[in-house]
Amino acid sequence: MTVRGTKIEVDKIHRPKRSKVLPNVLSKGEIKLILNAHSNIKHKSMLSMIYSCGLRRSELLNLKFSDIDSKRNIVLLKNAKGKKDRIAPLSPKILKMLRDYYIAYKPKNWLFEGQISGEQYSEQSLQNVLKQALKKAKISKPVSLHWLRHSYATHLLESGTDLRYIQELLGHSSSKTTEIYTHVSTKSIQQIKSPFDDL
Repeated sequence: MTVRGTKIEVDKIHRPKRSKVLPNVLSKGEIKLILNAHSNIKHKSMLSMIYSCGLRRSELLNLKFSDIDSKRNIVLLKNAKGKKDRIAPLSPKILKMLRDYYIAYKPKNWLFEGQISGEQYSEQSLQNVLKQALKKAKISKPVSLHWLRHSYATHLLESGTDLRYIQELLGHSSSKTTEIYTHVSTKSIQQIKSPFDDL
C-alpha cells in the first residue's frame, strides 16, 4: 500500500488490542430467585427455558412446540445463530413445566405466543418478564437475558462438564468463544489458597 509516495507495510501496522470483557454471571441462588419470582407459568417457563438450555433470546422466541422432543428429552434449535441447527438437553423438570404451560395456554403456532393467539411473543415483552422477575426477587444488578445463558455455561463448567460439550451446547463455532467461561468459573479459583493465609 502506498500513501503519498511512502510505502507502508500493512503487516507492521500496530493494531490496538480488543478489550477482553468477561461475561456476567449470576450465582445459582440468584438464578433460583429469578426463576421462582413469577407465579405465571408462561413467564416462569420462558425464563427457565433460557437458563436450563442456554438459549439466546431469539432462539427461545423462534421455538415451536414441534421442536420439543419429549421422548428423547431434547429441544431442537433450528437455524440458530450462524445458520446452524443444534440440540439442547431438556431437564425432566422443564418438560413437566412445559406440559403444565401447554395445558394452561394451548399455543397454536409458536411455543410462546403473545396476547394474540398464533402470534410470536415479542422481545420487548420478554425483557419486561425478566425486569419484573428481578424486581420481585429484589436483585438490583443490571441483569439481561444473556446473563442467564452465561450463567448456564459457567454453572456447567463448575459442575465438571467438559468445555467441548459446552461449546456444542451453546452453538459456538470457535472454542475460543467458549474458553471465556473458564475466566469466570470460580470453582478452581476458590481452591487456590492465598499466601496471605500463611503469614
